[in-house]
Amino acid sequence: MRWRTRPALHTETLVLLAALYLLAACNGPFWRAALAGRELSSPATWGFALALFGALAALYVGLACLVATRRTVRPLLAALLLLGATLSFYIDRYAVYFDRNMLRNVLATQWGEARELLGPGLLGHLLLWGVLPAALLWWPRLLPRRPLRALAVRSAWIAGAAVVVVASLAPVFADFASVMRNHKEVRHLLTPGNVLAAAAGQAWGRAARPPGPLQPVGADARLEPGPPGRRPALFVLVVGETARAANFSLDGYGRDTNPELARRDIVNFSHATACGTSTEVSLPCMFSVYGRAGYDEAAILSHESLLHVLNRAGIQVLWRDNQSGCKGVCDGLPVQQLDRAGVERVCPEGPCFDEVLLHGLDQVAADAHGNLFVVLHQLGSHGPSYYRRYPAAFRRFTPACEQDELRRCSREEIVNAYDNSLLYTDHFLARVIDFLQARQDRFDTAMLYVSDHGESLGEAGLYLHGVPYAIAPSEQTRVPMLAWLSPGFARSARLDLGCLRGRAGEPVSHDHLFHSLLGVLDVATSAYQPERDLFRPCRTLKTAEIAP
Repeated sequence: MRWRTRPALHTETLVLLAALYLLAACNGPFWRAALAGRELSSPATWGFALALFGALAALYVGLACLVATRRTVRPLLAALLLLGATLSFYIDRYAVYFDRNMLRNVLATQWGEARELLGPGLLGHLLLWGVLPAALLWWPRLLPRRPLRALAVRSAWIAGAAVVVVASLAPVFADFASVMRNHKEVRHLLTPGNVLAAAAGQAWGRAARPPGPLQPVGADARLEPGPPGRRPALFVLVVGETARAANFSLDGYGRDTNPELARRDIVNFSHATACGTSTEVSLPCMFSVYGRAGYDEAAILSHESLLHVLNRAGIQVLWRDNQSGCKGVCDGLPVQQLDRAGVERVCPEGPCFDEVLLHGLDQVAADAHGNLFVVLHQLGSHGPSYYRRYPAAFRRFTPACEQDELRRCSREEIVNAYDNSLLYTDHFLARVIDFLQARQDRFDTAMLYVSDHGESLGEAGLYLHGVPYAIAPSEQTRVPMLAWLSPGFARSARLDLGCLRGRAGEPVSHDHLFHSLLGVLDVATSAYQPERDLFRPCRTLKTAEIAP
């Protein structure tokens, strides 16, 4: 009789109840951080909180249903409840953000250190919020199902969880994306997902750059002899940030976001694609001999980049950065970090505008001996605070979103701010061209610009970037790419510009960068692949054959 008075549940229902309890009872710090700065009396705040709660609950249920069975579900959920209660104690009291580094600290902690963190407070908290709920897992009876029906029901629960995640986040995705971008640390407060993610990252996470020297690439690199009287080359590669081709007027966008470049004699590659949808992936990939076609993250991070090959061939290389560094691409090479340079006018407060990358470049060119290759790494259109990426003079498209939280702006305002940032990039690139034109008396000069990845601005409810490449929208993978080549550089490189313009509409990608720059700079090496050199079909054997 006592057995029959106990509640009877199916395994999936027990999982759902545990997920709801974990989110409601063990995640106070997470909810305070996620809702910080919002009016609790506002319906929008409650709508966002409910949407986030529903998405996270569905995510927890879907993941647990992948591994939980009728026999294992109670021990599994008990372990998660105890883990969640323990983490909530330390996160709440010590403001701990549990990421991979914290996991390493925990694993390396000795008993003498750990026992200082144990005490009656933890015991009472664990008994009330972890042990008691875990014990209650054994109270209800778990109803059995026949194997085929169990498989069908479980599949339906997992599919339903996926649908709930998407349906919950879709109405608030701009808000959710802003929180995740502006306050990345919030995700390290979500228990027990944070420790599980940290453990998975520790075991199977992104490949790490190995210690010690990089594996050589192009060990036989050397400069080919040029035509008689050839001057040193000054080549500037501008690496853009978060610029998408869809909003470049040179690529067909309805707004004039490239007024200055349109007046320059450039070659625009109108169908360029990126190697990744984030800087962490794209930057190492685009400078690598492997590229997207032969993508191998471990190999990319453990081998030298294009810059090392150029340097080995005798070309002076310099990386100038107005962002978060070169992600290992320039390891061991000269670097100038300028994002906090404090230059008057271009660094009004905090981060600098991209024109800081030109500050002092005249002296760099004056001091150069031989060929010089300079990389300018932009801050570009880094979101979500697009309005911080350009001076007031470029606030042309209005009203522009001037908030750090995208949820506070309409999509029109977000696009306006983004387009203003591209307008400033257009101005910056024009200034780079002017700088190079002014130095043609000493150098054969050229510039190539390409963005690292694109950006979503609300299409299909998506904002920012970083969607897995296999399912990423074209707004995140199609990027602007263009070149400016002085007449002297074109002659020295035996490059027919008319031919190049005629082929500029063909598909190109980051995979062409490594080999195209080796080819156009006359670097001979066994690492060079001529089929990936976008300049090669337009290079002639004799200077006289070049079209004017």
